[in-house]
Amino acid sequence: MITRRIFLAGMTGTLLAGMSVPAFAQSNGDRAAAFVKSTGDQIVAVMRGAGTTDQKRKVLGPIIDASIDVDGVARFCLGRFWRTATPDQQKRYTDLFHQVLIGNITSKLGEYQDVRLTIGRSQPRDDNDVVATTLERPNNPPTIVEWVVADAGKSPKVIDVIAEGTSLRLTQRSDYAAYLTQHNSDVDALIKAMHQQLADGKS
Repeated sequence: MITRRIFLAGMTGTLLAGMSVPAFAQSNGDRAAAFVKSTGDQIVAVMRGAGTTDQKRKVLGPIIDASIDVDGVARFCLGRFWRTATPDQQKRYTDLFHQVLIGNITSKLGEYQDVRLTIGRSQPRDDNDVVATTLERPNNPPTIVEWVVADAGKSPKVIDVIAEGTSLRLTQRSDYAAYLTQHNSDVDALIKAMHQQLADGKS
């Protein structure tokens, strides 16, 4: 479970494909769709630019912080175990969540070179905006991906991705819960496993 990519890594990786935004999205002032495209453009510029992997990680950090509610997603994925974790455990876990996310984005770049993400309309859902997109990979059928954007009108942040009807942050939370249940609800065990995941990604 721990070795699977944190869902945001796969989510952000799709942004590296290069995006097309139809005219109606811009003419309607679709802030959520424009935000998703803007984020993708920034990541593409970093990943396709000059520099080492470590240098790109450092540049990506502020972009990820500005576009994704990493802390909120980290808390959501830990679920009920967040409330039982100590403040120190919460901080170490959240820091690692962020590091593993960025590490996975940089390590998986090659998988997204020929991917195309077309952005469609957005619609309100609960208190958020959901941007519908179509993900196209060579030799694969198109995949419908929805990006959940919170507070699109003021300070937008991506908080979830729904791929073919499956919420990826819900899937990650389920995986973390299963792992912690098998390890006596020990958050330190999860933190240790995330440390190992990060080390494996850099080896």
